[in-house]
Amino acid sequence: MLDFYFQNLLYGKLKISKKHYKVLSGLFGLCVADALGVPVEFISRKELKNKPINDMLGYMVHYQPPGTWSDDSSMSFCLAESLCNGFDIADIGNNFCKWLDEGYWTPYGRVFDIGNTTLNAITKIKNGIEAEKAGDIAVYNNGNGSLMRILPLVYYLENYEENRFDMVHKVSGITHGHIYSKIACSIYVEFALNLLKGNDPIKSYINMQKTILEYYTSKGLQKDLDVFHRILNNDIFLLSINEINSSGYVIHTLEAALWSFLNSRNYKDAVLAAINLGNDTDTTGAVTGGIAGIYYGYNNIPQKWINTITRKNDILNLSLKLSKSIYE
Repeated sequence: MLDFYFQNLLYGKLKISKKHYKVLSGLFGLCVADALGVPVEFISRKELKNKPINDMLGYMVHYQPPGTWSDDSSMSFCLAESLCNGFDIADIGNNFCKWLDEGYWTPYGRVFDIGNTTLNAITKIKNGIEAEKAGDIAVYNNGNGSLMRILPLVYYLENYEENRFDMVHKVSGITHGHIYSKIACSIYVEFALNLLKGNDPIKSYINMQKTILEYYTSKGLQKDLDVFHRILNNDIFLLSINEINSSGYVIHTLEAALWSFLNSRNYKDAVLAAINLGNDTDTTGAVTGGIAGIYYGYNNIPQKWINTITRKNDILNLSLKLSKSIYE
């Protein structure tokens, strides 16, 4: 049963600020899509084509109840919680350690899903390595583990746009220090910032392309942009579904999320398109859901999906806390 707050939010009887609504929309957009993808993580596109996901399910792959979100949301909430007190890389790293060791910001008090690169980085932090230097810089460690949790930083960066690239790089580098992961996070953040400003998806995409190309070229990193050519030099949304990969590689996840969002007209269609690409379903869903939530808003997320979400009151309170700390 919905609690009083959610009933009033659903029926428009409760007034919240536009700023709080933006944060609420992004955080719920991310975690709802994450939870949709959890039961079918690692299932192939071919299997999902025959039996597509179209509603919130449970159990299956991870044997978790419906509405259970994964490390994608947990680490995003850890980041959001830290940002409520300012920008502190050491504190963000400490929250990640608490998540792993104490079940901090998990659905049921324990971690059930974590990537190897993330685990290695958190272990380094626990052993005394500075959080800013913990992320692996090897090219083969470019999984999507920093992209999946970067969304809350978008809100914080509304007030710090001049330093945004450096700040994105530092937050990514806690677990994923290679330049590909950092650029992927910057592309996503830049696109999301444009959506947050009220630009439509295509305008946001064009603005992002221009800004990213100019910034990294000015830093002498144009060679590192080559792997992003399908996003930066072409229009990713014009590709066919057969040209979109959905593995755990950070560039695949970023491409899949942008493709799913830009080829949809509402939150539901965007996240289901992402999840039914198969393989890394929870993360592709979460990364898509974050930007879809920002653009379409909380009220466009199917309420029956929100009803199932574990700890939804805590997520609601976190969104309020983050919006107050940033905007007031």
